[in-house]
Amino acid sequence: MAALPQILHSPSCSSSTSSLIAHLNPSPHPPPYFHFSDRRCRRRPISLRCHSHHTNSSSDDLVELPIFPLPLVLFPGAILPLQIFEFRYRMMMHTLLQTDLRFGVIYADSSTGATEVGCVGEVIKHEHLVDDRFFLICKGQERFRITKLVRTKPYLVAQVVWLEDRPDPETETHDLDSLANEVESYMKDVIRLSNRLNGKTAEKETVQDIRRNLFPTPFSFFVASTFEGAPREQQALLELVDTAKRLKREKETLRNTLNYLSAASAVKDVFPST
Repeated sequence: MAALPQILHSPSCSSSTSSLIAHLNPSPHPPPYFHFSDRRCRRRPISLRCHSHHTNSSSDDLVELPIFPLPLVLFPGAILPLQIFEFRYRMMMHTLLQTDLRFGVIYADSSTGATEVGCVGEVIKHEHLVDDRFFLICKGQERFRITKLVRTKPYLVAQVVWLEDRPDPETETHDLDSLANEVESYMKDVIRLSNRLNGKTAEKETVQDIRRNLFPTPFSFFVASTFEGAPREQQALLELVDTAKRLKREKETLRNTLNYLSAASAVKDVFPST
């Protein structure tokens, strides 16, 4: 699968703000393992703000989930490779291997702390090494919102409620399909123009079918998962509970990116050596 360009313009940022955007998943080659240590999140203690208006679910809807703060955003359907070597998370893995192999991934960084909306990661492959490290391949499943921290040691465990998209009754199914097709079209244009700017020959087969017959909702998560390097924008997309709003925001982001690349291409045509 072709790579998106390394500059993405988000509708939530100023026109001068640029951030990274990474490869489209899935890739024919698995991505490198994410070597996790929570040193990147240690400068600021994990603090979660669980808003009261999200806690009106019945007790039957609430479940307890081990929580894994990471400096990335996981989406439903996305693949996440991990290497686990810190003691407390090795403890978590030993527990998970005896239960249902599911844990919650939330985005956290040293400047903003941890978010309360995340995505379940399900371990689909694992390798337990002799030094007690783990190599994992995880797949994103349901989204959740943390309502209460149950404990913080040796690792976080939280009470969560599941999040699902709530379709707008005024949005027809064919409208969502049309919007998803527009987003796919913008992605193709961005990839083609990026390839041109990078001196790559056009490979039509690599951008012919990005959507791969996905329904609008999973496709919107797939698109958001490609916006790597812009985790706060990804988090905003993860928290939306309206597929149409998510696709519209992604469309705007891709359109801004395409405009930027078009301008860069025009400059390159005028000044080929730049």
